[in-house]
Amino acid sequence: MSILRRIAMLFRVKANKVLDRAEDPREVLDYSYEQQLEMVQKVHRGLADVATSRKRVELQVIQLQLSAGKLQDQAQQALAAGREDLAREALIRRAAATSQISDLQGQQASLQAEEDKLTLVSQRLEAKVAAFRTRKETIKATYTAAEAQTRIGEAVSGSPRRWATSAWRCSALRTRPSRCRPGRARWTS
Repeated sequence: MSILRRIAMLFRVKANKVLDRAEDPREVLDYSYEQQLEMVQKVHRGLADVATSRKRVELQVIQLQLSAGKLQDQAQQALAAGREDLAREALIRRAAATSQISDLQGQQASLQAEEDKLTLVSQRLEAKVAAFRTRKETIKATYTAAEAQTRIGEAVSGSPRRWATSAWRCSALRTRPSRCRPGRARWTS
């Protein structure tokens, strides 16, 4: 292993150690939860867009059906008036409208299927995010409890206890001032 590789590895190890100390798992969990909520919002927006498109196509189908009905009526009126050329023109336009209706109904069915699929995806995603939120809160509570337990343990077993014991001995032994000098009762870390 070359010296540069060893230095690079040592730097990565030290940097990783510093980052581990600076990183709070609670903040990381909160950030991850926020990202998941944003993903749910994007799915909802996509679902709304698909529903809007489907509704627009549905309205176009209704308009074309009304138009086809009017064209059929016009063709019948033209035939009654003896105008076959106008009747033929109305029937040609009606056939085009019927063809468009057929195409739009296919699009409408496709958009409905997509909307149903996105609804299912949205429901599943929301369930996963809710489960993650529960796990996140549990982990945060466990981490906070462990952190408090560590602080309590350090307070109980740390240097202040030794200093208190030393101070107690000094005050108990006041009858012998030579044993309890001011430097002995100091707190050492």
